[in-house]
Amino acid sequence: MSQSPTRNEPTETEHRGLPMVVAQPDDNQQDGWLNRVMRILFGWKAAATRADLEQVLTAEQPESGFSPAEAAMLKNILGLREFRVESVMLPRADIVAVQQDIALGDLVRVFEGAGHSRLVVYNDTLDDPTGMVHIRDLVAIMARRASHDPTHTIAEQHDVDPAELDFAKIDLAMPLSAAKIVREILYAPPSMPALDLLAKMQATRIHLALIIDEYGGTDGLVSMEDLVELIVGDIADEHDEREMPPVTPQTDGSFLAIGRASLDDVRAVVGADFDVGEASQEVDTLGGYLVMQAGHVPVRGELVPGPAAFEAEVLDADPRRVKRVRIYRRKELRSAAAREVATLVKPATPRPSSPREESGRPNANSPRIP
Repeated sequence: MSQSPTRNEPTETEHRGLPMVVAQPDDNQQDGWLNRVMRILFGWKAAATRADLEQVLTAEQPESGFSPAEAAMLKNILGLREFRVESVMLPRADIVAVQQDIALGDLVRVFEGAGHSRLVVYNDTLDDPTGMVHIRDLVAIMARRASHDPTHTIAEQHDVDPAELDFAKIDLAMPLSAAKIVREILYAPPSMPALDLLAKMQATRIHLALIIDEYGGTDGLVSMEDLVELIVGDIADEHDEREMPPVTPQTDGSFLAIGRASLDDVRAVVGADFDVGEASQEVDTLGGYLVMQAGHVPVRGELVPGPAAFEAEVLDADPRRVKRVRIYRRKELRSAAAREVATLVKPATPRPSSPREESGRPNANSPRIP
């Protein structure tokens, strides 16, 4: 027969509303992982629930009960509050944007080459954005104008016979602003937590945000996909091109690198002697470092001195940025190294010279010097 609780013994319901004092395990006797999970999942009041979950996720997979994929995503979720949007944004130089008066025909070409479904729209410059354009809205307006009845809504387009579409009716010279398909875009400061921006995108159903600096200028771009990738990892679709590694060693001892490669990535591959010193406090990428070294944006074929024994040859660049470079040791240092190696090789015993060689005339077996 069960005993009803007395006045001095709080009920289970009262326990739920009061904080519970949980004794912390000492170093010699740790709680089992199952107990920690039970406290987390069923509301047991622990002094460090987040720390308990992190400890569970760092345990061996068979012991924790989570698969590697589950553990990785849970760790990413716990670390999401530490990320700011500036750490995941697409830099300004890489933003594909169109002017609001671009012709629809030209807009189609931009979408074809960009590989994105949304593009930023601006007035005069990227610092004066007006919104974004979605490729679905572009297709919808073209379909309406190609039909015999241009008043058809998007839903009614499914009932239109494709044979009735006359694409000659589409005015490809129409400016984007006249098409009335520019949508609203979000704005966020670089210091905004990534989790807050993700919640804002969910609430507003706007999946693209421009990152604005303290002066109101455009600093970068963040999509919902960028934020989701912080949790699930890289998401590549059928339109994404396979990107080359930031830095790739070559057989001749040089290194191919992209301009966006971080200085830490370059140093990890090239070696610890690729030390840019105090420049790392001013710039983060290899391209930024080369611009600072040259005093301007280097052009294709230009040689830029690097730290200590290195120099970089610009393989690809545009007026705004360095895209691809080759890093190698400076020629005089390579020559000195070759001479040092040569001195370590014992010269062969000289053979007797022939009369033709003593007379100064070249021998048939002598190498010709061009």
